[in-house]
Amino acid sequence: MQDTVAVALITSLSTLAAAALTGLVGALSTRRQLAHQLAVARQESVERRATRRDELRRDAYVGFLSACDQAYRQLDRRWLDAGGSEPVSGYDEAYAAMRAVDEAYNLVLLEGPAEVEAASRAVLTSIGAERVDQRRLRDEPDEATGPLRDRHRERWLAAIELRTNHRLSFLDAVRPALNNA
Repeated sequence: MQDTVAVALITSLSTLAAAALTGLVGALSTRRQLAHQLAVARQESVERRATRRDELRRDAYVGFLSACDQAYRQLDRRWLDAGGSEPVSGYDEAYAAMRAVDEAYNLVLLEGPAEVEAASRAVLTSIGAERVDQRRLRDEPDEATGPLRDRHRERWLAAIELRTNHRLSFLDAVRPALNNA
């Protein structure tokens, strides 16, 4: 009978040891799987945030370029305007377009990075300077008539060149910000 008890005891101990070993292996395996799933979830979250940031940046940059295009169109109209009808003092379509550029610039400031901020500031400053230059040229006493573009051709060409250079600088700053972000 003691042999039977000994066999039963050995059998139950080996069964318990096997169950404990199986449980331990299962727990370690589950822990490893959960750690991997957590790492994958974190990586996906980081990628989603990066994608969202890229979308916000792209939207801000496109909005800024669109506002700049509208301002350039208004400035072009002023270059081609032959005069005669004075806009309301302190507020005209070019000013309204410039304010839209200011608003778009604020979004670019929020989205960054610093290189894009600096390039957008140069564009904004250039638009403002061209608008002020146009108003000054328009208000000068001048015997000549016709569009500002014809009366001040060199200034007009210089303004167009500055626009192009600032726009290209902005795009050169934006591309790496979107591609490397």
